[in-house]
Amino acid sequence: MSVCEAHDAWTQFIHYIKNHTSATAFGNWLAPIKVLVASPDEITLEVPNIFVKEYLLTNYKKDLCAFLPVNLNGEPAIHFVVAAPLKQTQTVVPLPPQSQKSDLIQFPSSMKLNPNYRFETFIEGSANQFVKSAAVGVAARPGSSYNPLFIHGGVGLGKTHILHSIGHYIQENNKKLNVQCITTEAFINELVDSLRNKSIDRMKRFYRSDVDVLLVDDIQFLQNRLNFEEEFCNTFEALINHKKQIVITSDKPPSQLQLSERMIARMEWGLVAHIGVPELETRVAIIQNKAQQRGLDIPSDIAFYIAEHIYNNVRQLEGAVNRLSADSRIMNISITQEFVEKSLREMLQQAPSPTISVEQILKCVAAVFQVKVSDIKGSVRTKDVALPRQVAMYLAWKWINESLQMLGASFGKTHSTILHACKTIEKKITEDDLLRRQIIMVERTITSK
Repeated sequence: MSVCEAHDAWTQFIHYIKNHTSATAFGNWLAPIKVLVASPDEITLEVPNIFVKEYLLTNYKKDLCAFLPVNLNGEPAIHFVVAAPLKQTQTVVPLPPQSQKSDLIQFPSSMKLNPNYRFETFIEGSANQFVKSAAVGVAARPGSSYNPLFIHGGVGLGKTHILHSIGHYIQENNKKLNVQCITTEAFINELVDSLRNKSIDRMKRFYRSDVDVLLVDDIQFLQNRLNFEEEFCNTFEALINHKKQIVITSDKPPSQLQLSERMIARMEWGLVAHIGVPELETRVAIIQNKAQQRGLDIPSDIAFYIAEHIYNNVRQLEGAVNRLSADSRIMNISITQEFVEKSLREMLQQAPSPTISVEQILKCVAAVFQVKVSDIKGSVRTKDVALPRQVAMYLAWKWINESLQMLGASFGKTHSTILHACKTIEKKITEDDLLRRQIIMVERTITSK
């Protein structure tokens, strides 16, 4: 392979991937990559940050090996260079004297960052690794990496922890930047007060000119409040246009929020990242970490017992450790399973149902739809195979507590393919009664085993 051919190989790879992934995924992950040097033996790529490198190798390793040079270990022969931060050169309208940074006023709605919510204290696992990496990238280069960063997931899974971690990191490493952390409810209340006090212009000037990083918690509270939504959207656009960083958390992805198409489109501009329920090992690590912080000794087998019976909410795990810490000190009793059962009897849940695997789902789908498992896992695109494949992806997403990236790897597909399959099947089962009955049959088969 000549130097010219090596460069052309990357062009061919990009062209291939562009036709096999969504426009959003391509724009977020692949478009920013640049070829610095191409030789017959190795290609050097410039990436915006280390997260893009990890995403590329995780999702497209086989395709890279097919197009680019490989080393003796059969790995793609790629040398990565992380781009240096770009200096901001955009023209900004001068601020009026009363709103210069030296005279900044923190509005009442501004939350104090929780000192315990830092990247160092965030327990990382497969369900939250994607979000953690994206958040670190944003904190390292605010306004340059993923803007906005939209984090969604259930209650008590660590969204606020990540949000405050970003704030702490930026404040400690970019002291000139003004970080504003607010809840959506507080923003609404502040807007009401500003209207009542006829100081709305002052509020707009603060958020749209003085703030460099806006961290917004629980954006779902903006639903069904059109006037407030419009004001927030205008603020959002002003900050984005000035290259200011925005991070938003929600209990649902943008597409499932009851907001205007304009607002949803704005929130999907950057990166939408899901934070899932932590798996057993991560829950155990969280319990042991929280116990250590309180000087509490929880044996490993007891930590596993608690993690097996409190599994939907990280906040509940912390509450359980707090309860055990208080009760054990008051009663001067060591931590045993019997003590845990009595102390946490109101918090312990029934043990989760047996683990369901992708292979199990594939076998059940193949049996009901009368196709081969190998065809579902393959690349055949005929209708009689494509539909069962989407059903299998949908059921894996529904029944298996893994991130879209992990599920995609199980099927040999990208996370965007899994997401597309889920949306397609969710729509079809509302219109196709036969398909709905077939899926119910598959689920009964899965749960009966």
